[in-house]
Amino acid sequence: MTARDSRRQAISFTLFGAVLGAAGLLVATSALGLSARVQSAPATAPSAAAPDATPITYVGKVGLTPERGVAGTIVAVSGSGFQSGTAVTVAWNSVAGSWKLQGDAQELFMGRSFTPVRTELASATIDAIGNLTARFKAPLDYGFSHDVTIEQGDRLLNKAAFRLDPTVSVEPAAGPTGTPITIRMEGVGWANLENSWMVTYDNQFTGLLSSVTTGGVAVATIPAAGAVGRHVIRIVHGSFTVPYLNMEQSPRPDRPTFTFTYDVTDGPAVAARDAELQSLAPGKATPPEGNGPAIWTDPASATVGTPVTVNGRGFAANADLAVTWTTVVGNRVGGNGWDEETKDAVHVRTSADGSFEWKWTVPDDLGGAHRLAAVVGGTTVARGALVITPSLVSPSSMTAKVGTELTIHLKGVGWTETANIYNMTYDNGFLGYVCGFNSQGDVVIHLPAAGTIGRHYIDLYPGIYKGKDVDGVQNFRIPQLTAEADHPGERLPIFRIAVDVTE
Repeated sequence: MTARDSRRQAISFTLFGAVLGAAGLLVATSALGLSARVQSAPATAPSAAAPDATPITYVGKVGLTPERGVAGTIVAVSGSGFQSGTAVTVAWNSVAGSWKLQGDAQELFMGRSFTPVRTELASATIDAIGNLTARFKAPLDYGFSHDVTIEQGDRLLNKAAFRLDPTVSVEPAAGPTGTPITIRMEGVGWANLENSWMVTYDNQFTGLLSSVTTGGVAVATIPAAGAVGRHVIRIVHGSFTVPYLNMEQSPRPDRPTFTFTYDVTDGPAVAARDAELQSLAPGKATPPEGNGPAIWTDPASATVGTPVTVNGRGFAANADLAVTWTTVVGNRVGGNGWDEETKDAVHVRTSADGSFEWKWTVPDDLGGAHRLAAVVGGTTVARGALVITPSLVSPSSMTAKVGTELTIHLKGVGWTETANIYNMTYDNGFLGYVCGFNSQGDVVIHLPAAGTIGRHYIDLYPGIYKGKDVDGVQNFRIPQLTAEADHPGERLPIFRIAVDVTE
């Protein structure tokens, strides 16, 4: 038996914190209003529709006007050669995306998965001479080529391709240092060479925009950084970790690059939120159903040091039992993998009705789900879990001279391939990543204060440490700017720190 087999047998708890569900129906409810701050792809020939898996005998002809556009575009469907009087449906064919995780604790990252989704957009009746006329609004969806199918019941009659062009907006256009800048990209693709977009700030790589579970919509917020004056924000495609800079000479030159300017203005710099406000709110407790032995915590998830109550019910009256706590230990770099380690947290005595209540504090340990168990006479009779979420321990505002060492302290960093690193940017420039597994979730970063006199910003973003992704995509060990809505596995916070550099 290998070391990995051994630890897979040992690990049996379930990861708490859900991945966002697959995207639902994606029909837009209003036309997209474009402005000077919104950019879309330049006009080129539309991508061809994907071939069908099995041969189909098509009926008639069908065309779309226009053949491409942004979400909200009104599209006219015209066709000929159909059977008169036939009722037909116009359908939009797309996908729903999800992240793939494996392992007993969902600790392994296995990429992303997309399943077909069909949405009815319009219905029509073929006229007396066999012509089809219909209209639909291009949905807000994953970008690039989509099949628009003409169907009679369950039968596919014909189809045409519509290219949904990506757009990007950056708001606001100006503000003092630290102003939150919202980048919104619609029409992010799902297929390879269409699904991985990067942000740069003043030609420094910032991080990744993803939209696997958000239906082609990626939203990120970065701070305005740098001296008073004009700065440049770009959104560039890049499947292999970083931006692809000569897109015009690439195998897919139809992928646009979006360029915006942002004016940093005079005025008070925006402060970072207090550290304690940047963590996730404690998770609501839900007592287990049924009347049998049960153990749970209130809250169900919290940061290190948070008071919690461990509740039990359904046990023998006036009985002694042990509550055990399970964590994960190991060393990825050393090749030893990881294993569970269980220890007694406390011994309690039930009341006359077989219940107990124990006041506790979230231990200083790895982030993620930890199993709690009620043990009577050496036998486990009930299991529950407590989820530790990351927290920023050091202040979110610091003052230092250039070169002075800054200390940034996190607790509750996780251990899975989707939770065990945080990626750092300094004034929106990517610096590197930190890991929390070997130190049981406790991360201390030493970094010199740098830059001109004034306020600077350090941001810490979740990312994916390693794993197996779809062919042609490598989004590992970089800031996932869209992590709050689209991170695989655990729900994790983004941390922001303001540093005032002095003489």
